[in-house]
Order: sequence, then C-alpha cells, then structure tokens
Amino acid sequence: MFCDGCGASVQPGQAFCSRCGKQILGPVMTMPPRRGRVQEHVYLLGILWLAISAFNAVGGVIVYALANTLFAHPLHLGPPPGPPSDFLRPLLSVIGILILVKSACGFVAGWGLMQRERWARIVTLVLAFISLFNVPFGTALGVYTLWVLLPGESQQEYDTLVATRAA
Repeated sequence: MFCDGCGASVQPGQAFCSRCGKQILGPVMTMPPRRGRVQEHVYLLGILWLAISAFNAVGGVIVYALANTLFAHPLHLGPPPGPPSDFLRPLLSVIGILILVKSACGFVAGWGLMQRERWARIVTLVLAFISLFNVPFGTALGVYTLWVLLPGESQQEYDTLVATRAA
C-alpha cells in the first residue's frame, strides 16, 4: 500500500508514513504479487498446441490417404502409370507422415505445458520455430510461443512453476 499524501510505500502495521509523517488510518493492505507472463499464458499455450496439432493430424491423414488412393497404381484400369504418378505417391506419403509426426510432437508438447513438465518448454520452442513456416495459424502460434517462452526470465519463471508443481 502507498501513503495518501506522498505516495511512498507503507508497510503493514505502520502507523505513520516514513517520508512525510502523515498518519496512516485504517488497515494497511498489501497487493498480491502479480502473476508473470509465463504463468498467465502457459496453460492457454498448451491448449492451443493441442488444438493446432489436432488440425495438423487431420491434414496429415488426408494427405497420406490421398497419396495412397489417388496416386495408387491400379493393376487393371487404364494405361500404365507415368512418371508423375511414380514420384508423387512416395512424396505425398512422406509429407503426410512428417505432418503426422509433427502433430504427435505438438500433442506431447501441449500436454507437457499443461502438466508443467520440465522438458516441455524446450520441445515447444523447437516446434515453435518449425511452425513459423505454417502460414497463418502456425506462424501466429509460433510467434505467441516465442513471446511467452523464449526470454531468459521466462526460463526462470517456468522453472519456478515446475518446482511449485513438484512440491
């Protein structure tokens, strides 16, 4: 709490202001400490990583299914497959699998953030840098993740959250 006369800080139980000498009337109340940026945003960040990973998983399944149905080599229908079909099927299959792996890592990172696991901050930061290339939603989530978790004081605050969760 602060003095009404000069604005100086007043301790609980103090009867007079130490700077201006004004009498403090009524109880002195202290403000609870303000929550830090990581503490305010880490749970929402975990939910957002779970949500975008679910969308990525759906996209990965669709790409993989299209690769193995649309570009599959039919044995008895039409002319033999040409060069475009020969490389598109494996290419799209690999892309679909990579999208599924990225979404699985996103699910793990989101769960880890929500559970305040020690390793989740690093995994999420790596995924944030990768997701910067996924315009527009991946870029937005990547920038938000970097804003919350990248600064040095964020590491200290996240370590404090992990320690309080373990206790």
